[in-house]
Amino acid sequence: MTTPSRQFLNALMDAISPSGYEEEAARVWQAEAKKFAARVWHDVHGNSHAVVHPGGSPRILLAGHCDEIGFVITHIDDQGYLWVQPVGGWDPQIPQGQRVVIRTRRGRVPGVIGKMPIHLIKPEERDKVTRLDRVWVDIGARNRKDAEKRVTVGDPLVLDHRMAELHGDILVGRGFDNRIGAFVVLEAARALAKRKIRAEVHAVATVQEEIGLRGARTAAFGVDPQVGIAVDVTFATDHPGMEEAVRRFGRIELGKGAVLSRGPNVHPRLFDLMVRVADKEDIPYQIEAHAGPTPTDANVLQINRAGVVTGLVSIPNRYMHSSCELIHWDDVESAVELLASVCQAITPETDFSLL
Repeated sequence: MTTPSRQFLNALMDAISPSGYEEEAARVWQAEAKKFAARVWHDVHGNSHAVVHPGGSPRILLAGHCDEIGFVITHIDDQGYLWVQPVGGWDPQIPQGQRVVIRTRRGRVPGVIGKMPIHLIKPEERDKVTRLDRVWVDIGARNRKDAEKRVTVGDPLVLDHRMAELHGDILVGRGFDNRIGAFVVLEAARALAKRKIRAEVHAVATVQEEIGLRGARTAAFGVDPQVGIAVDVTFATDHPGMEEAVRRFGRIELGKGAVLSRGPNVHPRLFDLMVRVADKEDIPYQIEAHAGPTPTDANVLQINRAGVVTGLVSIPNRYMHSSCELIHWDDVESAVELLASVCQAITPETDFSLL
């Protein structure tokens, strides 16, 4: 991956962008897109669009959601403590005792999620998980008035974990689900901008996936693509405790390539095309089967309007929806190259008929 692309990913991962509050990630993404795309804009829902090779056929939509899980301030009490509600699907074991950073109109405010000392917890309650509606944030305020000088109800916050290199090509960070998908679709568009292709390609950083696939639904309706490929993360099943997950999802490993989904949510002809392209170009990949609709943007892409030829490409991710998600650079690069090569292979003559 080039230095500019790595700098782009660093900036994208640093954004505070829970569902419904994606503006920081969107600004970073759009600024990068303007370096090469023929047209860049955002729609009323907040989805960010970048088009390469406008006027081509067919229209292909590459969707990667740029939102993440987080929290939102719902109440500031008289003592200056902030009470919050979760945005997206949290494991209640994760937030306790963590540092957080709050995005306000005046800038970023640091804080911590409070945690009762183990010494003061009754023995019979020590193994119980604190409910998310009992989580509070401490910003060191003296009282409500002092807190309200820095934050306000409705401000979003996330765990304060930045992206870092864990070892070699393995990266750790908060929000790879699915900032990495938004990164991949734009990097694929960057590669396509330098190639001769016949399709018109829309890379879209969608919003509000974590609370119901909302942005992809509106973006797809607006673009009206003939082909749509979602890029998300999937469970890496190569770490302890995943024995049952291996039986359910298969053996998915970091560093072995992007994951191609197969099943009712994926058009079989597009899946076959992706496999042929990957084999021809010697792009490593893994296969994951889904027995029904996936919990990704591919779900709503497929049933947009009268139906869309849909695919799903995923990045293996260890410890999803935690503050320490792990991904591998090789998988990211294989996803970028696969998307670009598949889009290049699709022409007006490509036959996706099932019968």
